[in-house]
Amino acid sequence: QEIGRSVQEAATGTQEVSANIVAVNTGAQETGAAATQVRAASGEVAGQTESLNRVIADFLKNVRAA
Repeated sequence: QEIGRSVQEAATGTQEVSANIVAVNTGAQETGAAATQVRAASGEVAGQTESLNRVIADFLKNVRAA
């Protein structure tokens, strides 16, 4: 009877560990996807920053020339 209960507790614990591993794996995948989106967005922002810097530089050049 004691062995049966111990086996059942071990099986339950194993199922809980397995469920936790699945949850961690899912979280890791979601984090990876979010990181990819952040990287893409930061690339877009960098490109827009470069464009804005060029526009501002041209504007200031025209103001100085006026």
